[in-house]
Amino acid sequence: MPFRDKLYRMAKRLLISKEEAEDATQEILLKLWSKSESMSTYKSVEAFAMTMTKNFCLDRLKSKQAGNLKLVHSNYKDEQTALQRQLEAKDSVNWVERIMDQLPEQQKMVLQLRDVEDYDFDEICELLDMKPTAVRVTLSRARKTVREKLMQKHRYGIA
Repeated sequence: MPFRDKLYRMAKRLLISKEEAEDATQEILLKLWSKSESMSTYKSVEAFAMTMTKNFCLDRLKSKQAGNLKLVHSNYKDEQTALQRQLEAKDSVNWVERIMDQLPEQQKMVLQLRDVEDYDFDEICELLDMKPTAVRVTLSRARKTVREKLMQKHRYGIA
């Protein structure tokens, strides 16, 4: 599937755990495969798959198994950059991820879809069943919260 990575990133954002996100992605791909005959009836298979992923992950979080979810963080290595830059980049990504995890669910999903997955507003409206104005306001609030929390972090200890 050309959008498998997007499904995985959405699942990882919601479930946190790399293993859980991989399992969720596999489940969604199996469901899509089993519905392959009826795929032509959907306007956007990718949007349908993203909606399935979102719903599957939210159901998973609400289920009894949610208590068993493990926090597993991936370590991304870039051999080309200096160790200091690598550590700074990792720290920044971790801070943004932590801040995003604290956002309300709707803000988290809109920010993920727009700024990470690069969906346009119409697609986000369709995926989350929201009006365009609501998507823009939610995105604005999410970005503002992330920006403010990053500013607080960087100003910490500065007179």
